[in-house]
Amino acid sequence: MEHLTPDIERLRQIAADVSSDVLASNAEVVDQGGQWPERSLRALAEAGLMGLHVPEHLGGHGKGLLALAVVTEELGRHCSSTAMCFGMHSVATKVVASKATPFHEERFLRPIAEGRHITTLALSEPGTGSFFFIPRTKFAVEGNDVVLDGEKSFVTSGGHADSYVLSAVPPGFELDPGTFTCFVVEGSMPGLKWQQEWQGFGMRGNSSRGLRLDRVRIPEANRLGSEGDQIWYVFEVVAPYFIIGMSGVYLGIAQAALDTVTAHLKERSHVHTGEQLSAVPILAHQVAEMWIRVERARQLTRHAARLGDAGDPQAPLALFAAKADVAEMVTAVTQMAMMLGGGRNYSKDGTLARLMRDAQAAHIMSPTTQILKTWLGRSLLGLPPLGA
Repeated sequence: MEHLTPDIERLRQIAADVSSDVLASNAEVVDQGGQWPERSLRALAEAGLMGLHVPEHLGGHGKGLLALAVVTEELGRHCSSTAMCFGMHSVATKVVASKATPFHEERFLRPIAEGRHITTLALSEPGTGSFFFIPRTKFAVEGNDVVLDGEKSFVTSGGHADSYVLSAVPPGFELDPGTFTCFVVEGSMPGLKWQQEWQGFGMRGNSSRGLRLDRVRIPEANRLGSEGDQIWYVFEVVAPYFIIGMSGVYLGIAQAALDTVTAHLKERSHVHTGEQLSAVPILAHQVAEMWIRVERARQLTRHAARLGDAGDPQAPLALFAAKADVAEMVTAVTQMAMMLGGGRNYSKDGTLARLMRDAQAAHIMSPTTQILKTWLGRSLLGLPPLGA
């Protein structure tokens, strides 16, 4: 087994224990009912995991990318929807923590560390889709307040989180990449209008809803960083933490599929010959191929996380590659698992069917596989990732 520091191994074990005790038993209910996983997230909060990226002096763990990769993978093995909600909470927490003022620390970060506050990202918008770094939501400064107008899409934990980290631009800057400003908007603010309930093909419990902001007035103190400097957030915080968090989630899904089909092949045998399925050479070959792909993607993801934590200049290349590789791996591995699982595992509500459905979002969650490969290719060619 790969060596982890004692601190990260302790966090992994906490995640594993909560997953076994709560997430696993709740996963089918969450999926079948399209229910936001409140019980599972509450258990993670009670276990102290929600403050993964909150600084230690505020009661959090103060961890970085590698810890996020390890914890989200553990959660993803048991409940994809919970893992997704936790991952988005963690990324948003890191965005808040990156340039936190004393106000942000006491208003948001300390309650997060104490398990009393769940946050999430609200960056994507209708029309710009995967280009989350080109928001059209507008903000205007009015005295000591900021007024927000616009629309967001696919907001994970939409309508359930306590706060939302969202992006906006002043009028006239709607198509200027990287000049947006981030704000924390509390879920109780007037003017937040949630759209239809989430009815997803997979990840059915993550409540990924649309949001309309109709003159939402917030204190100017809720702004994160300096106005218009959010290109820094994109490549220093949002992209690295989102890439690693989502890579961990999908690694967990792939590992769950591999575990499920391996157990199936060990248990099943042909009645007419008595031969165990595990003894069939071609099936063993396919299991080996699945294991290789999962382990290779895991090592690339953790390598990228370590480079990111160390501030290595090569980290962006590994990060771009990691999520692209994980997406290709998880869709292939879950499809192969469905084939190896046979007809008994093909039921609509079966575990492998749920895992395969959940895996399909890996390619299209921004940054999409195509965008990541474009960023990677441009970087290798000595060009800025966000070029035309």
